[in-house]
Amino acid sequence: MIKKSDTVILVAIPKELPKLLLPDWNIIYTGVGKINASFAISKAYFEFKPKIFINYGTAGALNHSLSGLLEVSKFEQRDMEVSALGFKIGETPFEKLSTISNSEKGFSCSTGDNFVTKVPKIKTDLVDMESYAYAKFCNLYNIKFYCYKYVSDNADENASIDWNKTIKNGAKEFANFLLNFN
Repeated sequence: MIKKSDTVILVAIPKELPKLLLPDWNIIYTGVGKINASFAISKAYFEFKPKIFINYGTAGALNHSLSGLLEVSKFEQRDMEVSALGFKIGETPFEKLSTISNSEKGFSCSTGDNFVTKVPKIKTDLVDMESYAYAKFCNLYNIKFYCYKYVSDNADENASIDWNKTIKNGAKEFANFLLNFN
């Protein structure tokens, strides 16, 4: 059971999840990208001391059969690319944990500091710009982490157009899901 008082919801921007949809929840708008996400989750942790972090946001789907609201449980860095040194794409050099997994039941997501409009080199179901940073923080500090992504586009040449058309649908679907979760 998720208690509102023990939980912080992390969202990149208000357009992805307007506060009025979940007025009684702690929602932190972290900004776009891994660096902003890292700073924001750190600040939220020290300010709220939550037992649970939930990330909600939009994502591009590389598997075009995916749609709607999906749970994500495997996270990698899409733009960590040091294959010239013998590492695989997405692997962080000299770190024991490059892929973070918090469950076997969800989808995979690669995080990078770019809006994807063509298929990246890394194999993954979804692409976003923040979730790896949140997952890593929660993994390091042993905090329960849930991640839900709404498929807003197919990470192709139409991604920005599709994202703008579907973003409101995702916010409503996530809010309904969370309100009926308990």
